Amino acid sequence: MDLPCVRWQEYAAQKWVGLESELKEHFTSLHDVDDVFKCSLTLTTQDDLDFLQSICTGHSVQKDTEQAAKCRERGNSSFKSRDYTAAALHYSQGICFAPISSEQLCLCYANRSAALYHLQHYQESLEDMDEALKNGYPFHLLHKLEERRTQCLKHLSAGQKAEEDHHNPASKNHEGRDPEGPSTFGICPHASVSVSLEKGRHLVAADRIAAGDVILHDRPYSCVLIPGMEEVKGKGARQSKEKRVECMFGMEHRRCHRCLTETLRPVPCERCSYSRYCSTSCQQDAWEEHHRWECSLGADLMVMGVMSQLALRVTLKAGLKNIKMARDPIRAKHTESEPSCLNRESSDSSPCRTSYCSDSYLSVFHLLHHLNHHSPGLRFLYAVTVATLYLKLSKAGPPPASWDVSGNSQSSDEEGGIRDWSSELWLLGSAVLRHMLQLRCNAQAIVMLQDTGAANSPVQSSMEIRIATAIFPTLSLLNHSCCPNTSLVFSSGTGAVPSGSDLSADLSESLADDRSTACGVTVTVRAAKVIAPGQEILHCYGPHSSRMATRERQRLLQEQYYFLCQCEACTLQQEDEEGTEGTDCSPHKSGLLCGKCKGSLKKSSEDRFLCSSCGHRVPFSEVNHKLQEIRDDLEKAVDLMERDRPDEALRLLRRTQCQSELILAETHPLQGELADATARAYATMGDWNNAASHLERSSAAIGSQYGADSIELSRQLFKLAQLHFNGGARGPALSVIPKVRRLLCLHCGPQCPELQELQAMEDCLRG
Repeated sequence: MDLPCVRWQEYAAQKWVGLESELKEHFTSLHDVDDVFKCSLTLTTQDDLDFLQSICTGHSVQKDTEQAAKCRERGNSSFKSRDYTAAALHYSQGICFAPISSEQLCLCYANRSAALYHLQHYQESLEDMDEALKNGYPFHLLHKLEERRTQCLKHLSAGQKAEEDHHNPASKNHEGRDPEGPSTFGICPHASVSVSLEKGRHLVAADRIAAGDVILHDRPYSCVLIPGMEEVKGKGARQSKEKRVECMFGMEHRRCHRCLTETLRPVPCERCSYSRYCSTSCQQDAWEEHHRWECSLGADLMVMGVMSQLALRVTLKAGLKNIKMARDPIRAKHTESEPSCLNRESSDSSPCRTSYCSDSYLSVFHLLHHLNHHSPGLRFLYAVTVATLYLKLSKAGPPPASWDVSGNSQSSDEEGGIRDWSSELWLLGSAVLRHMLQLRCNAQAIVMLQDTGAANSPVQSSMEIRIATAIFPTLSLLNHSCCPNTSLVFSSGTGAVPSGSDLSADLSESLADDRSTACGVTVTVRAAKVIAPGQEILHCYGPHSSRMATRERQRLLQEQYYFLCQCEACTLQQEDEEGTEGTDCSPHKSGLLCGKCKGSLKKSSEDRFLCSSCGHRVPFSEVNHKLQEIRDDLEKAVDLMERDRPDEALRLLRRTQCQSELILAETHPLQGELADATARAYATMGDWNNAASHLERSSAAIGSQYGADSIELSRQLFKLAQLHFNGGARGPALSVIPKVRRLLCLHCGPQCPELQELQAMEDCLRG
């Protein structure tokens, strides 16, 4: 949930316990967000601000010449070992720490230009050389830059000539333009917003929607990058080396803090050492929208968590005028440029006459905050967190431009703060609290595929990483299903909109003005199967039927979203799962075998399994012990491969495979992971045929767990196509490629990079 750090949570919990019983009862009895915020302001003291300051000492975001020098030294070490990517990231860290016009700043820019040159990013290398010169690069070292500049220009000239030689209309159409349609956002004409008392606002199919068709394309109203490296639970194999690397370089080092675009050449904030951007344009836009006020609170926001920061960003972007309008139901109802509410879980069930778009603050404001569903302790944590941040912000300087109330005099105190922040600015704190409460049920994790293999690896290796938390106004219309009929794909950077986005003329016109800012993260929702007219369009909020038992899913959904899921998957699977709980297996089949007759094991009591064939009984503890031994061996084998010892890993995996076959069916997920790791070991050693054979076994297990039309299976089959291609197995490769192409088009659209690689493989194989 991205709550504040543990120390602040414990502090707030102690503060709550220490409150007088009358104050507790009064706070708990409040049912209006404004009243809760005003009450929390009266309970927030200087002691709270002092304690927050004490925590923040370990999260300094100030410029630091000494730290910049250390980063440059680490970059030099990586550069000498020819790890140019790590070197560029270290130098970028140094650039962010270095004060403006300092010697370390120009040296880090010059060194990063060298790393980028070796990574063949010649234009970026030239730009870094210019920055080094601008910041006072030493005269006696200029010859190094001039030599590198000459080489960069030579490579760029040669590359431009090669491109002109190979230029043709077909390649231009393939690479430069998306044939699917214009870059527009919103809901496709084949879907419509429906309203009911039971479901609130939700999406239904107005016409038949074919599998693979785009249903909606949306941008977040606001988003916040998640520090570190967070793998999506239950997805992909273990990647110990990647996690070790990412401990040093998290998402905050690799991506733009505004649009989330991945970059090796971030542009730093000129005032703090934390925030960085993909371009000067993003830096300036972020400064005007939110970072002007976040900058001085950088350490506080890191302590207070992603949800607090996202709630603040939403409020800063909205401004006083929009929030006043949203609070006035009469004005909001007659505002035709914005919808009055959204489903997840909006209180307004009146018909919506307006279009939905990502820049609609009203659609964000009217998401239900579920104040009365939060426990008193959690409600107090949110309230005192926001009140403390509000007091910090009010002392940091003038109010945001979008919150500047004309006609109210403001005078600076001796410490440079503002004595009178205006009587209306408490609305800012109340709005931040409202959005923080909303985000528990409405925040959307932005997930991207992250490469985990070596740069020169002949086979793709990746895992899903949660890189940011966002709020998507239109996406929030979709209700939950544990077995949804849609598939979500996130993208960052400037990108074309996939097929199916043939939006209405009025929506296209309303978005024409902001298409120039369409770069950044987007989400595309496609139909994962045929959706009949009148059928509801459903999205999974996290707990999926292919990865989690019904009771566990229902428990998680009840705790976070306050509803008991009764979707089709929950209804059909509830009884079937009695024999599979606690076994780490597919909800439909246990995948566990009897050690005596190889029959299927099913749950017979609270602590035992029963063989359906011979009646042999096996204790839970015995089964779980054997499963844990297999998992431990798998971890060891992966670690051996990461340390370039594939032969040892292969011996361990073969032994473990023999043991697993005694208790696990071929379709058990753990068998799939073992087969995948074995295929990886063989591929590392160049034995493509054996690698492909084991990956076929892994694909069968993946297909059994996730389904024959799943995106998980598409990724596995894509690796299989690579193995067949590398091994020169022409027939098997040409047989797999169409299957992969169909699944990738279904989930990711016809413009995903993997499809281009598949086409290149197919062209080569067909001569």
